[in-house]
Amino acid sequence: MFSKSMKLGLALSMCLALPAVASAAAPESDDPIIIVQNNWTSQLVLSTVVGKVLEGMGYTVEFAPSDSQLQFKAIADGDMHFQIEAWEGSMKGAFEKAVAEDGMVDAGTHDAVTREEWWVPQYVVDKCPGLPDWKALNKCASIFTVAETAPKGRFVGPPADWGKNYAERVKALGMDFVAINVGQAATLWAELDAAASKEEPIVLFNWTPNFIEAKHKGMFIDFPEPEGDKCAKDPSWGMNPDMVNDCGAPRSGWLKKAAWKGLEAKYPEAWKVIKAINFDNAQIAAASLLVDVDGMSTEEAAEKWIADNQALIAKWKGM
Repeated sequence: MFSKSMKLGLALSMCLALPAVASAAAPESDDPIIIVQNNWTSQLVLSTVVGKVLEGMGYTVEFAPSDSQLQFKAIADGDMHFQIEAWEGSMKGAFEKAVAEDGMVDAGTHDAVTREEWWVPQYVVDKCPGLPDWKALNKCASIFTVAETAPKGRFVGPPADWGKNYAERVKALGMDFVAINVGQAATLWAELDAAASKEEPIVLFNWTPNFIEAKHKGMFIDFPEPEGDKCAKDPSWGMNPDMVNDCGAPRSGWLKKAAWKGLEAKYPEAWKVIKAINFDNAQIAAASLLVDVDGMSTEEAAEKWIADNQALIAKWKGM
């Protein structure tokens, strides 16, 4: 079918092509890409997804647990390299400081729209007229009273290391509540499940995107909307002229990626993928649901998420 010269030419061209293919597939460095892991479900699952994708490209990956506020300085310093979920509501100040002052890279904004706020299950609406207005909630504070907070209502807050100091908001707005932080995110859902099983009033910290939307109906409480940084920095702004933090969180917050400034130069092919990664609300909620509702481990959930999103991952890789 082929002459001897044609066969020789074909073999030679194949041999010459092989090193180029191998070079393109080989990672630029054997040093590990260090991916940050935080203590909430979607971040754990999706950071694991990213790690597995990069490992599939030949990179060495390590995971490093970190405080949600301190992580950005560590990324800027190159002690860690990448964070998949930076939330405006709880991380805006630390994120923007690290970009402006420390050289951390804003690696892009996801399509997902976030909100982090006080939240009540739907059955509470019948017990507290006027919701979701925060003033209506405050009038109903007594129905949220527990022995620990009596005579005031209890707000079940997030882990303290999430940087959400609701005691300041309670004081600034003159609310009849005591903010009690839980030790871990799972405790929030245990408290909610226990209260919902008896339809007992509860107000707690929640966020979206999150699996809770598929499990419990409810609503966020509407506090005064912030205006830039004025609420956090200017006491004269807002309803309390003597205190800051007299407002709620953004109702349509961003979700960003954070990266070490040396990542692009050291791992250019990995950087292309990291820049292309973009999650929407449904994709993030699905990652949480696999663990918090379906009972999978983080590893199992990451494998399932990857299997369910092959086309999306191919798009990240430019395939």
